[in-house]
Amino acid sequence: MNYITLRDLQNKFGGRSRSQLYRDFGPDGWLPKPIKIGSRLYWREADVDAAIASLAA
Repeated sequence: MNYITLRDLQNKFGGRSRSQLYRDFGPDGWLPKPIKIGSRLYWREADVDAAIASLAA
């Protein structure tokens, strides 16, 4: 299971800003919520890829 950082997530979405991504995983957002490990946020790469695929379908 791979985890990606906010910077990796920004790169995956073509350089979207942090605030734009935070809106996407907010209460009404379509991105999965992050996992906090220590003081940093991470996302499961498989969950992010599944969310992207569901938009394309």
